[in-house]
Amino acid sequence: MIHLVARRIRLDQRDRVAASLGEVDGPRRAEALESLAAEGVAHETAMLIDTGDGPVIVHAMETEDLVESRSVTDQSPRPIDAERRAVMRAADDGPARAEVVLDLRPA
Repeated sequence: MIHLVARRIRLDQRDRVAASLGEVDGPRRAEALESLAAEGVAHETAMLIDTGDGPVIVHAMETEDLVESRSVTDQSPRPIDAERRAVMRAADDGPARAEVVLDLRPA
């Protein structure tokens, strides 16, 4: 199942978030893929959208058990996971106003 989250990002943290995620999808990719496997995540993607009200991150994960995936991430001893938590906590500026307008999947 795909899980989608939209959060506002503090403007002063936007570049830090982009740089951090660039490292995860770049030189630290192998480390990040190990974390995904441990979390039971098949696919993860994120995008930053610059809006008139400030930046928004839209984050999607494909996992069968979101609660378990988050629990594994929150308790992970991996440096990459701790660093991502710290960056995202510092950047989080609350939920973005969003409306799911399409959610199709076969029964």
